[in-house]
Amino acid sequence: MQETTHKWFSNNIGAEITTLSFGHAGFPVVLFPTSMGTYYENKDFKLVESARWFIEQGLIKIYCPDSVDRQSWYNKGIHPFDRARNHIWYDKFLLEELVPLVRNETAVQRIAFAGCSFGAYHAMNFAFKHPDAASYVLNMGGAYTIKDLADGFHNDDIYFNNPVDFIPQLNDPRIWDLFVILGTGEHDICKDDNLQMAEILRNKNIEHWLDVRPGKDHDWPVWREMFPHYLSAITARQFR
Repeated sequence: MQETTHKWFSNNIGAEITTLSFGHAGFPVVLFPTSMGTYYENKDFKLVESARWFIEQGLIKIYCPDSVDRQSWYNKGIHPFDRARNHIWYDKFLLEELVPLVRNETAVQRIAFAGCSFGAYHAMNFAFKHPDAASYVLNMGGAYTIKDLADGFHNDDIYFNNPVDFIPQLNDPRIWDLFVILGTGEHDICKDDNLQMAEILRNKNIEHWLDVRPGKDHDWPVWREMFPHYLSAITARQFR
């Protein structure tokens, strides 16, 4: 399967950043790493490999961006105000740099966003902040709050990057075009977060699928089972 490295200096972040892409054609999926993960994490942990068939068939093209979690939400050496500010610059990188790259390469305007664990936070947060750029959200073992990373600090930047807070108040009509998958396990430490988010989406009448897998926990083998299943769900929707 085709693998391409995209590396450039991001004016939004103020540093060089790297994204790996996998595939030659197909519907684009931006796949975030877990907390403090790198652009090659999803490759190293074989999550991309679990989607090989879809990639080689030209059904899916996966983009794996780097994260700035160490400079933003997980940076305990700076004030939470600055953590949120650094995340906002990352959000601008995604919107103004990565999304245009993906659109240019695939000719698809509304992209799928996916991730495991904290990567699912990024997918959910970005998609609902920018529903004009999103169509699907594929979450595996996700949690959808950053309050515990803000050390009790609260301002608008925290609020508008905390999906459990801002999604219930959204009225952008484009959110009702989204399809969200919430994948979790019976013994997943984030199961309650997914039950809570499913309730939020249900109250908003947003189409979603809560997938609670019996006997499963919060780990890569579970996510490698989920990911191709969820890709099959969205590719089926593309051709119906």
